[in-house]
Amino acid sequence: MMDSDGTLGMIFLSQTVLGVLGNLSLLYYYLFLYFSQSSLRPTDCVLMHLIAANVLTLLCKGVPQTMAGFGWKDFLNDCECKGVFYLHKVGRIMSFSSISFLSVFQAITISPNDSKWAPLKCKAPKYVVACVNLSWILNLFINTVFLTNIRSKQGNKSMTMLKDFGYCSSVNIGEMDAVLHMVYLSFPDVICMWLMLWASGSIVLILHRHKRSMQHMFRSKVSPQFSPHTRATQTILLLMSTFICFYLLSSVCQVCLAIIYNPSWFLVNMSLFIAGCFPTVSPFLLLCRNYQVKTFCFTCVRNRKAP
Repeated sequence: MMDSDGTLGMIFLSQTVLGVLGNLSLLYYYLFLYFSQSSLRPTDCVLMHLIAANVLTLLCKGVPQTMAGFGWKDFLNDCECKGVFYLHKVGRIMSFSSISFLSVFQAITISPNDSKWAPLKCKAPKYVVACVNLSWILNLFINTVFLTNIRSKQGNKSMTMLKDFGYCSSVNIGEMDAVLHMVYLSFPDVICMWLMLWASGSIVLILHRHKRSMQHMFRSKVSPQFSPHTRATQTILLLMSTFICFYLLSSVCQVCLAIIYNPSWFLVNMSLFIAGCFPTVSPFLLLCRNYQVKTFCFTCVRNRKAP
């Protein structure tokens, strides 16, 4: 039992450390751009919100889950359990919201000048940052209902109507109430998923039309004018597809946890691990796809080696 607990602790510790370091490295790059150039692109601002949400998600579940994996039991009280679950939920939804707004902004940005979205091109940079800020406020308010069911395991060991999540527990409110509770909390996810699917479909259609129109220019040996936009769009599509894969897996686990009266310890840990996969992987996807970031990292390494 100790070996399995130690293995779980090492898995969650590795995931948390790797994810936090990756996100902080990307954040350092954007902060360097901000203080050196005194400005950031709207996409960079949204990505900074995504980084903050990723770090919040990893710390609020990775750290206590690591401690529980290494044998620490009942180390959080009621307020701390509520805070950890609440902030993790906010961070998870903000990751979803940030990617949704980022995809919508990119779809508007690369839309043709004769499309119906053309008038929004000039206003989109201001709106996308305001929407992300408003999303933080709404998610902080909406997820307060999530606090009512979370309990600490310190003084509730005698209660039988609790679902064990390792270091904290949740009150079993019944199947009907659980379904209504899940529908209420999933409403922002549904809106963000609809925006993401619409934006991804629009982006793929625009890129397909753009590729067909640029074929003649390639034959004429004329370099494409929108290759940076195309590369950025492909990066956002890769980010969206990665998020959707992990989100669907996480949603299946969340539904099972909400419906099953006494979920197994394997299902609980699997749900927590999958929930931390995207915050861990996403900064490395951005680091690998961003040519400017790789150039910046190479320059930093070269300057360190210089006498």
